[in-house]
Parts: sequence; structure tokens; C-alpha cells
Amino acid sequence: MKLSEAQEQVDKWIKTYGVRYFSELTNMAILTEEVGELARLMARKFGDQSFKSNEANANMADEMADVLWVLICLANQTGVDLEKAFAKNMAKKTKRDAERHINNNKLKK
Repeated sequence: MKLSEAQEQVDKWIKTYGVRYFSELTNMAILTEEVGELARLMARKFGDQSFKSNEANANMADEMADVLWVLICLANQTGVDLEKAFAKNMAKKTKRDAERHINNNKLKK
């Protein structure tokens, strides 16, 4: 699925089932909350913390999808075309970091 298709799908869902978008500030707070939930899961799966008994069914893919959902909502609300923004960002990173990581001794084994 293209990002533009995802943006259209989220917009249609909001207009069909969600009544309206939450305010941009509310969605920013929700995005922060969702990233926190993903961070909690990552800390337990890849970090030093262990899972609590009620966290056994935590789903990383679902948590990432929650983050993406709210980010798409914010993009729709603020008029950001995520495909164009992502392409521009990739070009920026490629130009800026063309040799940066290759020449980083910390990344060499």
C-alpha cells in the first residue's frame, strides 16, 4: 500500500466511523502515548526489563501500526503528503549521510 492510499483509507475511516478527527494537539498527545507503548514493549523484548504477567500478549506490529495510524491522522489534519515528505526526507538523508556512516569507525566490526 502506498502512503497516499493509507492516508486516504484513514481519512475515510475517520469520516465513516470516527465522526471527526481529534484535535491536532490531542492527536500529538496520543502519538506520544503510542510511542511510549512501543518503547515499553521494546524495553522488555530487547532491553533489560522483563514482561509483567499481563503483558505476555503484547504485539509489536500492532503497536507500530498504532503509531503509524496517529501519524497519518496528523498528516491528514495538517495537509502533509507523506509520500512527498518521505521522498524528500530520503533525498536529504542520502545527500547528507552519503559517506557519514560508511566512514564511522564505531559502526565497523
